[in-house]
Amino acid sequence: MALLSCQELCLGYDGKEILHNLNFEVNAGDYLCIVGENGSGKSTLMRTILGLQPALSGAIRFGDGLKQSEIGYLPQQTVVQKDFPASVWEIVLSGCQSRNPLKPFYSKEEKELAAKNMERMGIQDFARRCYRELSGGQQQRVLLARALCATRKCLLLDEPVSGLDPKVTEQMYDLIAQLHKDGITTIMISHDISAALQYADHILHIGNNIFFGTKQEYFASGNGFLPGKGGEGNG
Repeated sequence: MALLSCQELCLGYDGKEILHNLNFEVNAGDYLCIVGENGSGKSTLMRTILGLQPALSGAIRFGDGLKQSEIGYLPQQTVVQKDFPASVWEIVLSGCQSRNPLKPFYSKEEKELAAKNMERMGIQDFARRCYRELSGGQQQRVLLARALCATRKCLLLDEPVSGLDPKVTEQMYDLIAQLHKDGITTIMISHDISAALQYADHILHIGNNIFFGTKQEYFASGNGFLPGKGGEGNG
């Protein structure tokens, strides 16, 4: 059974449908990149997968022992969130809350997991620093470490390199690629189709036309969004 399966999914908000009869599945170990025009519903799809908003119709099913609460999520940051006055340690450790949201204290194992993921992201030296004092790239590493505390199986990343300079962008893509190699199923929204085709093995293109398939099938599809033919916005 697929790790995640969307069947006849219709999405929207305020009574307005923006995606109709969407069908795709993600198997364990896949690296899926979701691309599409501005306003096509990319972020709405991700929020629906996470249970943050309901689908208008259709179903999202989870398999291979994956629970919706066990998906690691790296959202797009707002200006307010970038100025959050908490320590790096507090933010990373908060990723463990989804495991047992009613528990008032963090266990020794959860603290060890947070420390391990901070080391994994190369931010262990920032543990006591205030989050808002960090650079954009450092903040993204903190949020990625936090997402890893919530999951051992699947990461959802919404424009993880937005606003980063080219060098830091490349470093972030390399970090995500390494996590994928380590066995974490990766689903990433990106406006950067060149990066999508470099790193992902499957592409979901949503908009007026919907495509789902392998990277090779996407190349062969005659789709208009190939490298050098223009960018895409947030959805």
